[in-house]
Amino acid sequence: MPNILIIDDDASISDMLSEALSEKGYAVQTAYSGTEALMLLSQSKPDLILLDLMLPGLSGEELLPKIKEIPVIVVSAKADVTDKVGLLLGGAADYITKPFDLQELLARITVQLRKQHDSTAETLLHFQEITLHTDTHTIDVNGTDVKLTRTEYAILKLLMQNAGQVVAKLTILERISADTPDCTEDSLKIHIHNLRKKLKVVTGREYITAVWGIGFMLTDKS
Repeated sequence: MPNILIIDDDASISDMLSEALSEKGYAVQTAYSGTEALMLLSQSKPDLILLDLMLPGLSGEELLPKIKEIPVIVVSAKADVTDKVGLLLGGAADYITKPFDLQELLARITVQLRKQHDSTAETLLHFQEITLHTDTHTIDVNGTDVKLTRTEYAILKLLMQNAGQVVAKLTILERISADTPDCTEDSLKIHIHNLRKKLKVVTGREYITAVWGIGFMLTDKS
């Protein structure tokens, strides 16, 4: 279940939000100051943050730049357009003014979590225990990094995008040509052979099956 961190020094608002979010199936954490929030963030990473601005100690404006890769919805009594624009440009995902309609806030939370999920899904490909990270061009198997060449990475990415389907040799060469223009039909066999070996070292299985006269496929039956 998604984990939401509420950062607000108003206990009544924090309690009300905690109850409403818990009823919707979210896990909830609360912090009543910017300093406490920083401590919690050093220990775990929530899926979304609801951030008040007028906090004791470290203010919401000071805290926002310290929050990385987590969508933040600012929930504040400050209604000035300049404040809103500055915070949105400064990294906030959304801004809602107090007093707010609870149903509207819940809808905005749903939208941000959906965006976060879609963004993460775009950067990850999964097949069995293999995870390919398209943003960093790396793969791992059950958390263990596997070093691939540029060509091996391009081949595995294509096969994972078409898992369970035969991909013709000419299709592979054409699709990976932008990343590996020097790969030929003869060298493709060598790259596939090396890729199989690397996968087998960490999984005990080759996963890549040759379909005679056509091409290759990624399958869990190898």
